[in-house]
Amino acid sequence: MLIVGIAGGTGSGKTTVVRKISEVFPNGEVIVMPQDSYYKDNRWISIEERQKINFDHPDSVEFSLLIEHLKELRKGNSVEMPIYSYLTCLRSEETITIEPSRVVVVEGILILTDPGLRNMFDIKVFVDADADDRLGRVIQRDIIERGRTLGKVLERYHDTVKPSHLQFIEPSKRYADVIIPGGGENQVGIEVLISIIEKHLT
Repeated sequence: MLIVGIAGGTGSGKTTVVRKISEVFPNGEVIVMPQDSYYKDNRWISIEERQKINFDHPDSVEFSLLIEHLKELRKGNSVEMPIYSYLTCLRSEETITIEPSRVVVVEGILILTDPGLRNMFDIKVFVDADADDRLGRVIQRDIIERGRTLGKVLERYHDTVKPSHLQFIEPSKRYADVIIPGGGENQVGIEVLISIIEKHLT
């Protein structure tokens, strides 16, 4: 089993890179485990407090559970991946059963910030993108998918997303084995990554 970690700032194009990798390896050879599924369950705090959570801070993620699940997959065991809702800031009662696969891709903004999780990756990738391009994607995504107003998106960006990117996410780039500038539009960079994965598998 090959475990690939794909990090990068919010709106950098990580999801596009992951999708293009998945398209190359058919028949379920690639499974994707989003960091977002492992945000801590916040049912013990009020909805008002939940709205203030900084999802761009490492403390918001239950890295220990993600690491445990990767270890179980390596042993050949299936795991129950949580389902997290941005609308309620809670984990669902349901889970997704993940079976071991040839390639496991872990994708998320903070995955290279945790030393224990970093050590689980055979290949560490950082998807880099211009700050203005990332903001544009964040605005579009948060309004359409997460029901936020433009004002709320911009407020959150300036209060938490940008400061956390500079403090935690950007510095984690130094741990990457592969950096893909230009996000999901960098076809050459993606092809290089795919060739590295193929080489590891053979």
